Amino acid sequence: MASPSSQQQLRHTVEQSLAFSRLKSAHQSRPKKLSTFFGVVIPTLLSMFSVVVFLRIGFVVGQCGLYQAIAMFLVAYFIISMTVLSVCAISTNGALDAGGAYYMISRALGPEFGGSLGVMFFLANVCSSALYILGLVEAIVATFGPAGSLQVLPAGYWWSLLYATGILLLCLLVCLVGAEIYAKASFLIFLVVMIVLASIFISFFAMSPRTILLPAAHNNTGPQPPNMANFTGFKLDTLLGNLDADYAVDYTTGTMMSFATVFAVMFNGCTGIMAGSNMSGDLKNPSYSIPRGTITAVIFTFIIYNLLSLMVACSCDRILLQRDYSFLRDINVWNPLVTVGVYSSTMSAAMSNLIGASRILFALARDDLFGTVLSPAKKTSHNGNPWVSVLLSWFLVQFVLFTGKLNTIASIVTIFFLLVYAAVDLACLALEWASAPNFRPTFRYFTWHTCVLGIVGCAVMMFLINAIYASASIAFMLLLLLLIHYLSPTSSWGYISQALIFHQVRKYLLMLDVRKDHVKFWRPQLLLMVSNPRSSVGLITFINDIKKSGLYVLGHVQLGDLDTLPSNPLQCRYDSWLSLVDHLNIKAFVNLTLADSVRHGVQHLLFISGLGGMRPNTLVLGFYDDCTPKDKLTDPALTATVPTQDPEDERPPYHFPALRPSNDGMGENGKVMGPQEYVAVIADAMKMMKNVALARYFHQFDRASTISSSPGKGALYVDVWPVNLLRPDSSSYVDTCSLFLLQLACVLNMVRAWRHARLRLFLCVEEGRSLRGSEEKLGQLLKELRIKANVYTVPWDQQVALHWQRQGEAGKRRPTHQSQREEEGLGKRGLFEEKEGGDGDYACPPPAVRFLYLPHPPADTQLYTAYLRQLDLLTEDLGPTLLIHGVTPVLTTDL
Repeated sequence: MASPSSQQQLRHTVEQSLAFSRLKSAHQSRPKKLSTFFGVVIPTLLSMFSVVVFLRIGFVVGQCGLYQAIAMFLVAYFIISMTVLSVCAISTNGALDAGGAYYMISRALGPEFGGSLGVMFFLANVCSSALYILGLVEAIVATFGPAGSLQVLPAGYWWSLLYATGILLLCLLVCLVGAEIYAKASFLIFLVVMIVLASIFISFFAMSPRTILLPAAHNNTGPQPPNMANFTGFKLDTLLGNLDADYAVDYTTGTMMSFATVFAVMFNGCTGIMAGSNMSGDLKNPSYSIPRGTITAVIFTFIIYNLLSLMVACSCDRILLQRDYSFLRDINVWNPLVTVGVYSSTMSAAMSNLIGASRILFALARDDLFGTVLSPAKKTSHNGNPWVSVLLSWFLVQFVLFTGKLNTIASIVTIFFLLVYAAVDLACLALEWASAPNFRPTFRYFTWHTCVLGIVGCAVMMFLINAIYASASIAFMLLLLLLIHYLSPTSSWGYISQALIFHQVRKYLLMLDVRKDHVKFWRPQLLLMVSNPRSSVGLITFINDIKKSGLYVLGHVQLGDLDTLPSNPLQCRYDSWLSLVDHLNIKAFVNLTLADSVRHGVQHLLFISGLGGMRPNTLVLGFYDDCTPKDKLTDPALTATVPTQDPEDERPPYHFPALRPSNDGMGENGKVMGPQEYVAVIADAMKMMKNVALARYFHQFDRASTISSSPGKGALYVDVWPVNLLRPDSSSYVDTCSLFLLQLACVLNMVRAWRHARLRLFLCVEEGRSLRGSEEKLGQLLKELRIKANVYTVPWDQQVALHWQRQGEAGKRRPTHQSQREEEGLGKRGLFEEKEGGDGDYACPPPAVRFLYLPHPPADTQLYTAYLRQLDLLTEDLGPTLLIHGVTPVLTTDL
């Protein structure tokens, strides 16, 4: 029932799912030993503190003043708090595995968003680890290098690279041993940082006022600034002097500071909220630990930052804050303690980003989003540590270290983090808006408003830090998204886009009120009944052209009785039909039904197809004739676009039933229904106020070759005969059915592929009658309806006119079978075939398709067979032809 390519893809998906299940079960069978405190609180605290708490607090207060500093922290923590709420919601909505933010985004937004943002998050962690290591090297050289106080280490690019490599090797050893030793090392560093913080708070009270020597200014060519500043202790005058902003030149870079630049520097210290989430695969209970641990760390760091800002503003001169970023070391009870704190926090942040990067890479490799490229990264040690991912992450960090300076990359790293945070908010927002019943997070302190605020806040911060880098990052994400969309296999995670589309479609369908329908906005909504798609490819593609953005449903009736069957036989067939829709590149729905007869099945579909205001208004049937069906799905020209994994696989691409010969003993003339039932289906549709179209000879229709016609090769024509050829005296050109023909032909002419086609409208008149008045009247009608068509007059054959005139004279007598067939055949030839004195424009060249008037079936069911025979004679050997009967008004001249 599916193509080889789809079967191959299905096999790949099944194998991937089985491999993933085995890997996941093996991963889950290993003990996860990290608790909330060791696995989430400590990594998040150390990542958020890093060096900002020791080296940038004075910078922020000195430039912005206490008021703006507190405002900055409030804004920054408001932004990250919105993201934290989203993280907590997603992490408590089911089992969470390794990968942290990547796992949350990919399982919520699908593999495209998850994979692209996962790559960016991985690169951000890699660059961030290198950034912290280089920062630590600079701090070590500043203390122990030639310009430092101890002067025991040589300086230079290669020496700095050597020191950075050594520090990175130490981080690598810790991460290779595993998450448990990392947690223990992080705990030791956490104790050191807490001791240093305690000493800083004690120093504000214990140290007496003193004068501090300021470092030399960078590129100072103007007046010499003061080289001394005061630590005053707690004084009201000092506090009053530090309340307002006083932006000045940064003495380390020589650039003028502003609110945006200071905010960007300060915000770098707030981007470590995912450190605990990155350890999700090593936690005992991720859904419990991540929300509690992350919120605890965020609240704790917010309190520490604001307390430090207040104490600094109360005890330090503005000059000291602006001209010495390491003043906390100078006022500490033991000066080396702050240096140890800087080293420890930076080392911890580097390790946290390295192990976080390895976990993200491991999750990306396990999901097979990039094929075999990342396959080696799936390997783990006996205790579950992804050592290959750790080594690959270490290699990339080492590669980044060769750049030496990361001032430019620092902004990109922050923007990458913000982009990931915005994606987490977007994932939570999508889940909330989709209203999926399975989105039931135990953490309920969030709404869609908090998600939107988080997205907006992250986006504003991205462009505030650097608009060019932010735009480039978004472009890079979109490039990765497209790459994964076209190259990665189909995932089994579920797609939030489907839930969102369902939610929106349901909402708009409820708003689509059938009581407000108007003829001005009518469009064809088609139900095409297909017995076997193998012989109906031409018709399926043609009907797709005349739907004019309307509903298009492929209907099929399978004969059977559900009472006698063990299960629904249609369920397994939908995949083949949907694959056919994809292959033919048509916009159609599929509706299958089980019935005891074709007539009852068509009635079912006409009653139940569609939803709300989107229901079929036109039934399209293939013609009832004895043409030998041709299998177009095995035609090499049609299957050339179907990719096959195995070139030796010669199975047909779709497993629809094989075509029967025209006479195989099944039913009348080898069909599943007889002519009586066929005409009854037409009559049923008209009783239900559905328009009806009968399609004949569309097995000869090849859309590609037909619409490729050009004026150079010969014009493409569409012929319209809007008059009842069986009863020319019973209808006019302005009745509902005739206007319906004109509308469908006009709709076809509006399709891009058919715009160069020429409409030819045929005016049938009796010989000897004046043609000018009829032509002018029809031309005026076409002008009012805005339909561009060439009008041709065709005289009725005298014998046919007299014959139908006799038929209309009170039904005095009916002709015999033979005479009726001869007269009808003669009339058809007189109208459609080239003859002497005929309309040469019509006879040559032939049209691509004809639209003919379909008469209403007779009220007497005994005449159904004769009615069908008349239609057969009328359309015999005409090429692709649509017999159309319209029952609803579809045209208007109103504005």
